[in-house]
Amino acid sequence: MPDSSPTKPRVAVLADSDTRWKWGALTALRIAPESAVHGYLLWGRATPTARQLAEVGAEAHELTEINAVDFLAEQGRRATGEDQALPPFDVLVLACVGGTTQAMLHGLARVWEGVTRRPVVVTGYVGVVYEKLSDGLLLRHGADLVLANSPYDVRRFRETYDGVGAGGGSVTPCALPFLGGTRYDPGPAERGERPTRVVFAVQPSVPESRAERAYLLERAMAHARRHPEREVVLKLRSKPSEHTTHIEELPYQRLAERAKDARPANFSLAYGNMGEVLDTTDLLVTVSSTAALESLERSIPTAVLTDLGVREPLGNHYFIGSGCLASWDEIDDGLLPTPDPDWLADQGITRGEQSVASGFAAARERLALQLEQRRLAGLPPLSPYYTPRTAPGYLPRLLARHGLDPKGEPLADQPSAAGAAGLRGASRKLLRRTARGAYRAGAQRVAPLIRRWGQL
Repeated sequence: MPDSSPTKPRVAVLADSDTRWKWGALTALRIAPESAVHGYLLWGRATPTARQLAEVGAEAHELTEINAVDFLAEQGRRATGEDQALPPFDVLVLACVGGTTQAMLHGLARVWEGVTRRPVVVTGYVGVVYEKLSDGLLLRHGADLVLANSPYDVRRFRETYDGVGAGGGSVTPCALPFLGGTRYDPGPAERGERPTRVVFAVQPSVPESRAERAYLLERAMAHARRHPEREVVLKLRSKPSEHTTHIEELPYQRLAERAKDARPANFSLAYGNMGEVLDTTDLLVTVSSTAALESLERSIPTAVLTDLGVREPLGNHYFIGSGCLASWDEIDDGLLPTPDPDWLADQGITRGEQSVASGFAAARERLALQLEQRRLAGLPPLSPYYTPRTAPGYLPRLLARHGLDPKGEPLADQPSAAGAAGLRGASRKLLRRTARGAYRAGAQRVAPLIRRWGQL
């Protein structure tokens, strides 16, 4: 079978949400510059819409929506050369939630049995890792490269893998691919005639309760009322009909609509690419969004809110020691937090595009070594830590959720690619949109009602 590694690598990215697609596609271009990226969007509740994909701004040479079983079948045909119309990939980036990544690793291990020149498999995290560290890491074990976005993560990842006897050799230093951009200049010459702009970057699932979300919305509007010379922007992640990496049961848009009579003239809502929003931001406020790292990388004053406490469920505990923790009261009084330089360095915040680019040097070098090994002698089979022997009460259920049995083979009741091809493409898309809409309606409207009834 011809090998494509001496030329520009062919890279595939499998993603299951808009944020993960952005991370996966941009990471692929960072670690394999000038490569042709083929994107796969895994069908599910968070499959991004066309608007979300356009907002992300990460383009692919080709983009296909697919289910897990069909994706695995296609990767098997590509790697074995069974279908000459489907050339093999050199690199596969799994930009998915941990459980999906683990299922794909087992499924790929099955379809690549006996294939030595399989693609190099890369995975990692979209942003800061502030919860489920061991669970998420062990679900990603088995990839050739597990990317760690900072020196802090490198230490934690290797300690976790070594601590369970899995070996931390796959952990590779890296950086978040969307860091960088125009460095903030606080001078009036840079800002021109526009007013100081305060951006409150909200999150789909943090905080959870209606009361807490309504409180944060009111405080943002109160800041606008207190400072009429400023412009306060509520930066939204998605529209109510869309889903992101996390489920948003109480969209801020709906809360803002109910409070429209109380909204000051200098308060507005905005969508759009976060990088473009940061181009005109003078102060970023958030509970715990990864946008804080993007803001800090540009030297934009950044406040991580303490109003609701510094608590693990909020994720703002991750910023302890950063120097960025602040309350709306302090922001109202004019506080501009000063970040701690040692904390920034440990988080991989280098404050410069050139330094951000160099953050991928280790990953590019490691990938080049893997590709050379693949070319000369082939790569060993994928070997995840979780197996039916090490996790017999966990792994089979996880694989079954993705249509696979404990051996990574499709379950008997799963539709085959050939059977699915019997349905016309338009009908399949309509069915998927209908199912996705029903799920979103249930998550955003029915589930909250049921919880409220349960509290009566």
